[in-house]
Amino acid sequence: MSGQSKAVQLPAYMTELVERASDDVTLEYMAKWAPPDEGGRASAVLMLIAEGENGPDVLLIQRAAALRNHAGQPAFPGGGTDPGDADPAGTALREASEEVDLDPSGVSVIATLPPLFLEPSGYVVTPVLAYWHEPAPVRVLDTAEVASVARIPIAELAEPANRFCVTHPSGYTGAAFGIRGSVVWGFTAGLLAMLLELGGWAQPWDETDVRDLETAIGAQEGLA
Repeated sequence: MSGQSKAVQLPAYMTELVERASDDVTLEYMAKWAPPDEGGRASAVLMLIAEGENGPDVLLIQRAAALRNHAGQPAFPGGGTDPGDADPAGTALREASEEVDLDPSGVSVIATLPPLFLEPSGYVVTPVLAYWHEPAPVRVLDTAEVASVARIPIAELAEPANRFCVTHPSGYTGAAFGIRGSVVWGFTAGLLAMLLELGGWAQPWDETDVRDLETAIGAQEGLA
């Protein structure tokens, strides 16, 4: 496992996640996003876990509808690496600060996971796992990038009724979550599914439940 650690006592519910967040395990779960030997723009996303009112939760944004790539999709805060970023953790924290006004001083970086490739956008993305030891209010700062921000309880993600698979016209088939009127799918859903498995939070769910993506999105919007 690679990454940074700070002198912060982690909650017991993160013990299994931290112990299992190794390169080999992560690549096993995310093999479909293995990066190319060269090329792709470096970027990072912040997988930020905190203790919420309903147990541990994770910070997600909804991307702005006018974006060129991944428009309107739920995602982790993050973006492309800037020349002044010291490392992927620096990128993820800077982007979260710019997007949703996150105070990096309240965040402890736990692990920097292996880079993964998003072919549609050409980004090589490094997931940064972190603990929000001093949660504070967040808000949308960059409306050109972000439509909304929310803390989603891990129990809500792990609820079997909220999990299914989706198919995309491109031929993609993968895990998805129906959460609060939105469908989380693709790369973000893959990372969330990995998070649930590695953290010991996953529950058995019907993996044969495969839905058309557009139909699933319409159904979730009807529940909002």
